[in-house]
Amino acid sequence: MFEEKTYKRCACKGPLTDKKGNPVFTEDGTPKTGYLEKRCPNLKRRDHGSWYYSIELPPGPGGKRETAKKGGFRTQSDAATACKEIWDLAQGGIQVKSTETVAEFLHRWFAKRVDLKRSTRKGYDDHIERIFIPALGHLKMRDLRTRHIQDMFKAIWADNKTHQQNREAAEKALTAERTAHHAWRTCTTRPRPPQLRQHWNDTKAQLRTARSKPRHITGPGTQLKMNNTLSAALDDAVTEKLISNNWAKTVVLPKYIRPKPLVWTDERVARWRTNGEKPGKVMVWTPEQTGTFLDAVAEHRLYPMFHLMTFRGPRRGEAAGLPWSETDLTIGTIHISEQLVASSYDVWEDTPKSENGARTIALDSETHQLLKLWRQRQQAERHEWNRAHEEWQRHKPHTSDPDDKRPHQPWKDTGLVFTWENGDAYHPEYLSQMFERLIKKLALPPVRLHDLRHCAATLSLAAGIHMKKIQALLGHASFSLTADTYTSVLPQFEKAEAEAPVALVPRAAKQQKPSTAPAVPSDEPTETGA
Repeated sequence: MFEEKTYKRCACKGPLTDKKGNPVFTEDGTPKTGYLEKRCPNLKRRDHGSWYYSIELPPGPGGKRETAKKGGFRTQSDAATACKEIWDLAQGGIQVKSTETVAEFLHRWFAKRVDLKRSTRKGYDDHIERIFIPALGHLKMRDLRTRHIQDMFKAIWADNKTHQQNREAAEKALTAERTAHHAWRTCTTRPRPPQLRQHWNDTKAQLRTARSKPRHITGPGTQLKMNNTLSAALDDAVTEKLISNNWAKTVVLPKYIRPKPLVWTDERVARWRTNGEKPGKVMVWTPEQTGTFLDAVAEHRLYPMFHLMTFRGPRRGEAAGLPWSETDLTIGTIHISEQLVASSYDVWEDTPKSENGARTIALDSETHQLLKLWRQRQQAERHEWNRAHEEWQRHKPHTSDPDDKRPHQPWKDTGLVFTWENGDAYHPEYLSQMFERLIKKLALPPVRLHDLRHCAATLSLAAGIHMKKIQALLGHASFSLTADTYTSVLPQFEKAEAEAPVALVPRAAKQQKPSTAPAVPSDEPTETGA
């Protein structure tokens, strides 16, 4: 049964008395002094001391009696309210006497999450160490509330404004530097005036200063990931009865809309060529643009990989990590069961992104034939490399440099489909950079290497393949993800869909074309009325 107990005390010092009010003396007979606490005569003043509560909690392990005390409240009413709150939490099983801080809990929670993928762990660790602990780590878990988490995101929003200003300043500094450089370079006077060079040097220094300031923007998508990470941790805290609610679930964040693929129509291409801006984050080529790219890179070493990604849609890491052991060139299928994941210079093998990521993909006839030819080429390269290696061994001293890819090292049998001439795997980030260089060289509208996967989905959708089949092709975790992402199709198919309903409605022949008569009656008199 709840029984409120509040009292007032202070930190004043003076002569101590016993329970009967008699003075207390030390061994040498002098009055003993100390904190007066509840016996201070000034406690009757409203502005003196602070209010405390003391409450008996449900018995602990073995029936041990436990109490909770806390002070520092300005009024008795505040202390009583806090006392009732602690009582209610304790009755719900919450560990109200736990002193574990948010930082201690997050470290303990993260240490046990051995179920996470390596890339996911890196993201969680970054959120915990860089965002959560600096903002929330000092709080006790029992004191954590929604307002604390909301304030953390408010600080992120304030940083975003500052970083955006830094971005704009850096862009202005870059424009000024390029202008100064152009003026110096195109000056026809010889020798060039020294002030031009000095001005260029000044603008370069200003550009370095502008670029030294933080410019990273934490967008709505990243903020949502951060809150999801914290929410996952607080779900466990609720289970452990450290807190009563998952406070992260009531935080208000900017609305995040997953970017949907946009097609590079003629109008969008024309505008891009004018201002250099992409109309959307995720862009997809038309069939004509896709054909132009494939024709242009038909002689490129990795043309088979580009063809595979364009029409069958594996992810970059899935293509880079595809082994021959999971490639059936007899019936023409590949089984996606692993991928190469890159973080900076580190590359490691991992399972596909989602639970549905492991899948078997049937190859189209062209990709099937290309992989057969690629297999022959790789075997020839292996033979040639090993022959050169043997020749090197006969004439040159051996070197132990593990990064040296010259023929003194034997061909590396990684078992992967797409490799360098010496058998080494491709770094996934290198593939993206190489693809970007090809796009610029061909002057095609920019898409990312990952967007070839979107091309595969969009082409399949336009070809009439059911959305459920496309979900299986891409290895998406849910049908809704696929349907929400690929709601737009190519322009020529949208035109056919727009015409189809009109064709269903029968109309009189004379009404098929708009009348050339005035839309409103004319005020001029007719001949018969003249």
